[in-house]
Amino acid sequence: MAVPMSEIVRIHASSGTTGRPTVVGYTRRDITAWSECLARCFTAYGATKHDLFQVSYGYGLFTGGLGAHYGAEHIGASVIPMSSGNTQKQVQIMHDFGSTALCCTPSYALFIADYIKDSGVPRDEFKLKIGIFGAEPWTENMRRELEQKLEIKAYDIYGLSEIAGPGVGFECECQNGTHLNEDHFYPETIDPVTFEPVKDKEGELVFTHLTKEGMPLLRYRTKDLTRLHYGTCECGRTLVKMDRILGRSDDMLIIRGVNVFPSQIESVILEMPEFEPHYEIYVDRINNLDIMELKVETRPDAYSDNMNDILALNKKLSSRLNSVLGIAVKVKIVEPRSLERSTGKAKRVFDNRKLK
Repeated sequence: MAVPMSEIVRIHASSGTTGRPTVVGYTRRDITAWSECLARCFTAYGATKHDLFQVSYGYGLFTGGLGAHYGAEHIGASVIPMSSGNTQKQVQIMHDFGSTALCCTPSYALFIADYIKDSGVPRDEFKLKIGIFGAEPWTENMRRELEQKLEIKAYDIYGLSEIAGPGVGFECECQNGTHLNEDHFYPETIDPVTFEPVKDKEGELVFTHLTKEGMPLLRYRTKDLTRLHYGTCECGRTLVKMDRILGRSDDMLIIRGVNVFPSQIESVILEMPEFEPHYEIYVDRINNLDIMELKVETRPDAYSDNMNDILALNKKLSSRLNSVLGIAVKVKIVEPRSLERSTGKAKRVFDNRKLK
């Protein structure tokens, strides 16, 4: 900490994406600045004081719940502090209270969407119109899936605990990049190997705090891979924009010398109407050879007891993955609703090579 503990009014910790959780301290001024950044995000999404936010991020040490909560209150909106889990109650509250904005991970939003469909309650009885999704990587295909299932406008929100939490960056109505609140968090991109600054191409995102008091950081490596764009956006904002996060430099899988990001696999899955956006990736090393297996759910109307149909579908997906990734992937098609659902950050990659 850069101030005495008597000045720290809040302590959060990261969810441990990179291993051991990182503890972060905030002064009262830090909390105010963070709330302002989130208010900018929600305003860009079209939210006002007349909206009712259902915050289904986890509350507690994780920054998502309280971060979204304070940001929504900052614009004068009403807040339901649901936290994650208890999906039946989530849907009941959403329906009965008339929630208009949902804040959660995209994977949990899909779970909620499926639950609403299974409940049999007509979608037009819900007032939901805005989805604010973050805390895990998701693709444009995932966005379309969420918007179609929930009949909402789905927005990405970017952040990490060490910098502030959610609200470091946000999409505007143009949805062609994520604006970064660079008056609080100065961004750069570097080559993750040489650490040299890069411009006009993809690199690892680095932040320096400009206003934080409790735990200011200089050139903090996020491990997130993206590209920065400068200039005026069509929305009129001049804040620097970044592309959607491709993946993390420490999340990249190297399979037989080929760089593979889980987001690439997800994008392929969601290109094909036969599959649900629920999958698991398993990597192992057998006889000194790396192998990768993908378990993926079919949609109910695409699942068949006919082995020939499943084999044909398997071949179709395998060929597409081979074309995109440049390596062979063993595909295992599983029944709808057979993979475990997550109420927080979804764990999709299981690299067993690290266990040996």
